[in-house]
Amino acid sequence: MKLQKPKGTVDILPQTVRQWQKVEEITRNFFQKANYQEIRTPIFENYELFARSSGEESDVVQKEMYDFLDKGNRRLALRPEGTAGVVRSFVENKLYGPEYAKPYKLFYIEPMFRYERPQAGRQRQFHQIGVESFGSSNALQDIEVVMLGYKLLQTLGVKNYELHINSLGTKYVRAKYHDALVAYFTPLVDSLSADSKRRLTTNPLRILDSKDEADQQFLPDAPKIIDYLDDESKANFNLITDTLTQLGVNYELDDDLVRGLDYYTGTIFEFMVDDQELWHSKSTILGGGRYDDLVAEFSGPQTPAVGFGIGLERLLLVLNVQNPQLFAESGIDFFIANVGDDTIVPTIKLTESIRSAGFSAEYDVEQRKLKAQFKAATRANAQYVITLGDEEIATKSVAVKRLTDGKQVATTFDQIETDLQNVLRQFN
Repeated sequence: MKLQKPKGTVDILPQTVRQWQKVEEITRNFFQKANYQEIRTPIFENYELFARSSGEESDVVQKEMYDFLDKGNRRLALRPEGTAGVVRSFVENKLYGPEYAKPYKLFYIEPMFRYERPQAGRQRQFHQIGVESFGSSNALQDIEVVMLGYKLLQTLGVKNYELHINSLGTKYVRAKYHDALVAYFTPLVDSLSADSKRRLTTNPLRILDSKDEADQQFLPDAPKIIDYLDDESKANFNLITDTLTQLGVNYELDDDLVRGLDYYTGTIFEFMVDDQELWHSKSTILGGGRYDDLVAEFSGPQTPAVGFGIGLERLLLVLNVQNPQLFAESGIDFFIANVGDDTIVPTIKLTESIRSAGFSAEYDVEQRKLKAQFKAATRANAQYVITLGDEEIATKSVAVKRLTDGKQVATTFDQIETDLQNVLRQFN
């Protein structure tokens, strides 16, 4: 049997890993500037965690989640999304305590798992960037999280994206809206798709997100949740949208936006990318919203919360089309070429000195002929080459050569070890 990777997974090879690292580095710096701290939670959790948060009858739990019994007969699941595990950790570690600042702001960059049809940018093992903020019900917290998503996409160089936004109101609003949808779709049940027939009894809001043509014809006339919002929910939502307008953020009020997980309440939003080179229609790249009841659902104190998630694979697809210069190969700083057995130890020492000074450096472990070493330096896209032979060892002096223009600077081993930055200034 030929061993291959499981369907829906990919090997992330070195040249691609560098792209991931670039995005992760930018993202970490971006969130830390907003005082969000990184959290890492287990890849697998108790099945009940996701069944309770996403909804027992949700597509995530019913169709997509990898769940299994371990050797102790405990039912576990690979996490299909990031929020539930972070909320569990928030409650279990009592991060709501008085010793912690409010709001308590977190971010993560972690792998997730869903059993679904693999396609470009969507695998069965995928990765998610997410932020979660706990402890504030103020509309300014919603605005901050929306703006974080908006500015992060801008910082990474994503183009042609637009914000879609809606409000689900409180759980009481959702209950009334649930009844209105059931009343509307029940007479149409025989014409609905199989999935929507099931959703009508489990989660009718998800019918609004259906892409099936059998359902699409009925969606324009379906009840709109905006008509069921109470005064407080309307005022809060208007404050958010008015502030976004004043901040110069364009958005579309999207009555059909519902999000796929049961825990959302209040403001929900998605950033959609319109790029015909990637997709034939607008596609969601970032989505999130408020979930004020989930902490209490996990036996914590009543705690308002809001966050978002980004699919990292889809983000990389977009960036490779819209901002490929972000991933321009920089190569290494120094390549040490050497000739002769007596130069091996000095070459290793010089390489380590350069690395200790904060630069990248490499030498030829195969000890090929000098011409082959220079070719290796070119392939490594080295900025500078230092050549060591018997004469350099005897005089303890070398020439640093810049490959782009051939300019050389004479220096000594001691100068490289103690003040490499000053040596490089001579190239200016």
